[in-house]
Amino acid sequence: MAEVSLRGTRGQILLSLMLGTFLIAIDSTILATAVPTIVGELGGFSQFPWLFSIYLLGQAASVPVYAKLCDTFGRKPVMLFGIGLFLAGSILSATAWSMTVLIIFRAIQGLGAGAIMPSSMTIAGDIYTVRERATAQAYLASVWAISAVAGPTLGGVFAQFFSWRWIFWVNVPMGLLAAFMLIRSYHESFERTKQRIDITGATLLTTALVLLVLGVLEGGQGWAWGSWQSVGCFAVGAALLVAFAVVERRAADPVLAPWVTRDRVVVTTSLASLGVGAVTIGLTSFVPTFLEQTAGAVPLLAGLAVAAQSIGWPISGSLAGRFYLRIGFRATMVIGSTMTLIGAVALTLFSFTPSVWLTAAGCIAVGLGLGLVANPALIAAQSSVGLRERGVVSGTNTLARAVGSAVGVAVYGAIANAVIAARGGQGDPAAIQAGSTAVFVSVAVSAALLIACTVFVPRVPISDE
Repeated sequence: MAEVSLRGTRGQILLSLMLGTFLIAIDSTILATAVPTIVGELGGFSQFPWLFSIYLLGQAASVPVYAKLCDTFGRKPVMLFGIGLFLAGSILSATAWSMTVLIIFRAIQGLGAGAIMPSSMTIAGDIYTVRERATAQAYLASVWAISAVAGPTLGGVFAQFFSWRWIFWVNVPMGLLAAFMLIRSYHESFERTKQRIDITGATLLTTALVLLVLGVLEGGQGWAWGSWQSVGCFAVGAALLVAFAVVERRAADPVLAPWVTRDRVVVTTSLASLGVGAVTIGLTSFVPTFLEQTAGAVPLLAGLAVAAQSIGWPISGSLAGRFYLRIGFRATMVIGSTMTLIGAVALTLFSFTPSVWLTAAGCIAVGLGLGLVANPALIAAQSSVGLRERGVVSGTNTLARAVGSAVGVAVYGAIANAVIAARGGQGDPAAIQAGSTAVFVSVAVSAALLIACTVFVPRVPISDE
């Protein structure tokens, strides 16, 4: 078996994937630290969950389309388009003059991220065998480790000493470098096929997700839960999901092929990825605000507490290959989800006595668990299909994680806003603490459901391709 390293042709391709992934990795950690500062300048405290939700929603809604394009036109052009769109969204976000405008520009970033993630994962699946991916994932996991430190640190520095707008400007040089590396190193040989893009299906899925997340985030805030607005959002959103399922069965080239929903490996690993997304966003979105408002932590220190989760993830992620090669994908994922639950329960208990260091300890335990779930789930799904289906499977996995994050941050935000409003409002640190504790309890529930998902993952044989 050839050595997996950053030398040679494949090594240069892997390095370009790491640079592209770094864009997404750092964006998930750098913004959370600056939320209180952004809210202080632009206002809209109750709207801040939308900064994460709309980004994830744009990513989730576009991933199936990009995944299909990867299998139709090739991986490279799709990833380059995603990098360009992500940079456009970053530049616009840096110039935002209100919370509403910033939320809109974050949606553009999300649409770009929706192309980068499935493309990079599919390329890695194409150029490495199942056994080699164990080592390749260690390299990709290192990107998250670097971003875990650089993201919150940069976010805290910009928010505390300069301007939060630099959080978005810093993406520009990184994105340009990632695009240059990809163009120079990756020369794919891909036979393009003439296929129709399922615009109807993509539109139905996007609209359904927007309405459902809108109903969750605005219920109890913008309007009452029992109001016609809430009922309309949930009813129409659910109806559109049913219509989406019907359209996909009849579409000549569906954006989400019906066989995906019948493949037990793909379904169970996607459900696991959905749980990973929900748990991750629950901590990333709320821990910094919790620590800054209750423990008096400065943005930089609060960001480092979140970084503990992102540090734990790549540590265990780099070891996940050794685990699943020895004991299998399912056993590895069950161990990881159990560790995630232990960390979430610890965070709930620590929230009653706010402390940066105790919170960081809980976050790193959650991260260690998630690292043993996320990568094995993706590789198990990729290993169960052929080359032409790998883009769709990678996209489905990414879609599930993005949907879990988008819906998760909406649900957590609704719970936090309801508890904070009932306890005295956002100006009362005790109310913030109570709302954060409620979020941590919800994260623990999500972790328990994650265990249930991983238990039902079928056995996937491990063989070189």
